[in-house]
Amino acid sequence: MSAFVDRIAAAPVTWGVDGSPGWGLILPRDRVVEEMKSLGLSAMELGPDGFLPSDPEELNAYLSENGLRVIGGWVPMAMAFQDLFDADVDYLHRACRQFQLAGADVLILGPVWDLLGYEKRGFLVVGEWATFFANLSVVDEVASSFGLRTALHQHVGTVVEDMSDLQRVLDNSDVSLCVDTGHMMSTGIDPVAVVTQAADRVAHVHLKDVQVRLANMVLSGETPFRTACLDGLFQPLGKGDVDLAGVISTLEAAGYAGWYTIEQDCSLSEIPPPGTGPVEDCAISLDYLKELAASNFVSTSTLKAAHDKH
Repeated sequence: MSAFVDRIAAAPVTWGVDGSPGWGLILPRDRVVEEMKSLGLSAMELGPDGFLPSDPEELNAYLSENGLRVIGGWVPMAMAFQDLFDADVDYLHRACRQFQLAGADVLILGPVWDLLGYEKRGFLVVGEWATFFANLSVVDEVASSFGLRTALHQHVGTVVEDMSDLQRVLDNSDVSLCVDTGHMMSTGIDPVAVVTQAADRVAHVHLKDVQVRLANMVLSGETPFRTACLDGLFQPLGKGDVDLAGVISTLEAAGYAGWYTIEQDCSLSEIPPPGTGPVEDCAISLDYLKELAASNFVSTSTLKAAHDKH
């Protein structure tokens, strides 16, 4: 099994790159890639459709030029609503082809309501769940045909949001999971409990740290998700309240050999000077994970206290 620190990647959304309408300013891809490389990272997620080259051959050439590999990426699909799902099947195939040629491992499936953002809250009815699970099988078959493992991502503002939604998925399918520590905390889910219960289902991990105060405001509906992001919902790793050591140590003990992606959802209202802004936060997160590994995953609270002294 590769060492933990060799399985750390980053996602473009850590630099504010998100495909949701009105999310924020988008940094040029070359800047994002150069800043990732400046931190010593050699693996990244694809980012929203069109951020990196959409043509699979062009993408592969771009990655080779920059010494990077794509390990997977977020693919939003409205699986509970047949018309919306059917409209994006071609995109699903193209994304899988991109991942395959780039040497990726997983398709990170976003079970969205629609493609308009993450503010919608609601519950699927029985018939919609039936459509969801039927289309989940379709996605898994397509991904498997390209040599990819489907990792379903529980997420704020999607149809798989709280623990009851996630438990329904675990109980009624064999799909693998992308565990996102921040989105779980933001919907009242304990990520340590999830990885303890279902370590064998975990195919990918998004590491986020969260201010619980803001997470509770999102959970109650008091604050919209993007507003909370602007207010600092997601913090550099080690600066929030997530038991990251508990999540990682549980997974490592269970034999998890997949990737850990630093993913601090960020929304930019202005472009920071080069070398500042998101890259500084990602550097803090990366240093924290290296300290965590060197400490053999001691308790997050103990390491956080030591880290804050520096």
